[in-house]
This record gives sequence, structure tokens and C-alpha cells, in this order.
Amino acid sequence: QVQLVESGGGLVQAGGSLRLSCAYSGSIFDIVAMGWYRQAPGKQRELVARIDYGGSANDGDSKKGRFTISRDNAKRTVYLQMNNLELEDTAVYYCSADRTSGGSVYRNWGQGTQVTVSS
Repeated sequence: QVQLVESGGGLVQAGGSLRLSCAYSGSIFDIVAMGWYRQAPGKQRELVARIDYGGSANDGDSKKGRFTISRDNAKRTVYLQMNNLELEDTAVYYCSADRTSGGSVYRNWGQGTQVTVSS
């Protein structure tokens, strides 16, 4: 079991930047990957970015390199740097942790942080 707490969301103007943080704790030794997802009203939850055990990261295809995921193991925190924000980026952003147990992978979720982009 992994506990995740997101922070850093808020109201920003289009073209601005935000950095989201996700502090994780609990049974962290079997985490194989972490990620950021987002969900807007009436839409499916979608992948924003993931980072694996070895530090390899990728952004969602629709983000076109505007978002960057990173992790600080010493601080037990994963970050999402968001630049050149657009109105369509407005959503609740969720942190996830994938952990192995008995040969299966389980996903834990944080409670989310709201990001609102205005024109």
C-alpha cells in the first residue's frame, strides 16, 4: 500500500507554468513506476506522463513535450512540470504508483489537485 498526496495545483493564465508535486509514503520498495493522469468533467481519465524504476520517462502524446515528469528519491516526491499551459489542460490531476505483489501490478491513486487555465 502506497499513500500519495498531490499539491501545487491552482489557477493560471494560458501560457503560464505550474509544477505539481506528489509525495509518496508507505510500502514504496516495490514501486515499479509512477505517473500523472488527469480527468476533465465528462471525459475519461488520461495519461499525462510516466516514469519507471530506471528513471525513463515519457509524456502523453497529446502534450507534445510541454510537460516533464521527474522524481527525487531522497525526498520521496515525484513532480510534473507543466509549461505553456492551454485551456484544454484544465482538469483534476492525479498521481499514481504502480507496485508489484505476488506477480501482479496494482495501482494506487492520490486524491488529485485541480488545475484551471484561464484565457
